[in-house]
Amino acid sequence: MPSGIFWKAASMERGKYFSNVKSNRDAYNRIREYVEGFMSEITLRKYHGLGNDYLIYDPKRNEAKLQVRQIEKLCKRNIGVGADGILYGPFFHGTDIHVRIFNPDGSEAEKSGNGIRIFSKYLKDMGYVKEEQYILHTKAGETKIDFLDEDGSKMRVDMGIPGFQAGEIPAVGFGEEIVGESIFFCDNFYNATCVSVGNPNCVILLEEADRKRAMQLGPYVENSKYFPNRINMQLCKVIDFENIQIEIYERGAGYTYASGTGACAAAAASHRMGLIGDRVTVHMHGGTLFIEFGEDGRIFMTGPVVYIGKITLAEQFFA
Repeated sequence: MPSGIFWKAASMERGKYFSNVKSNRDAYNRIREYVEGFMSEITLRKYHGLGNDYLIYDPKRNEAKLQVRQIEKLCKRNIGVGADGILYGPFFHGTDIHVRIFNPDGSEAEKSGNGIRIFSKYLKDMGYVKEEQYILHTKAGETKIDFLDEDGSKMRVDMGIPGFQAGEIPAVGFGEEIVGESIFFCDNFYNATCVSVGNPNCVILLEEADRKRAMQLGPYVENSKYFPNRINMQLCKVIDFENIQIEIYERGAGYTYASGTGACAAAAASHRMGLIGDRVTVHMHGGTLFIEFGEDGRIFMTGPVVYIGKITLAEQFFA
């Protein structure tokens, strides 16, 4: 073969080789990017309000969509991160900010007082909210939040007007309102008031309220036949006209150190029965919340939030 023709042929073969290499490399990079999309780093933030701890899963910072089994696994303290629930958001509908609230068993809650404060602190920390006042949307509707300090660690939340109608709870087998009713749970009759503060609550008045009793009675109240959607329970001791103490057993979560909606519900029940005034401190295992009642019966809750830290999950955690 003449030398010119040989080198021309060799150049053509070499061009095909390098073209194939480039093509293979491009394909490899596309596959790697595709795989890394499923194995990308998953990050969460953890906060607590008086020991009631939540994980925040931000869809703008994570690609994977949360599923029930993943929520259950994340919230378990021995095999997951551990939490009293998941705050999934923010989601933006126009200028409205929304969050979804999940219990440790994967069920979705309508509202959470501590969850609202925690998520508000997160929005402030991440720069989503810069104003001193804003409105957050949950499954129960809109809630107005006022930040009381510069870093958003303390806030006042408008929790709305409590409802005592059986249909608002919902509860079956009762008249219009459930206030100071004698209701049978487990092995006895209890003085109970049912109230909606965006989610359902059963407040049981007792002379003494402790964790052991809450743990024993809680499952029976939560899953009682009276409450088709289940219910949160608060055992409530009225200390004086300005102080009450509660123990909490939450629907889908069990015993918890504190609850914002639980504190509001217990205060609303006590206020309705004339046992407290318009300003009351609610004492819980994890600390205290300050509750005020407006002239129209509206509840305002004031309390703190603490940032715990950023958590990075192993790539295979959601596998």
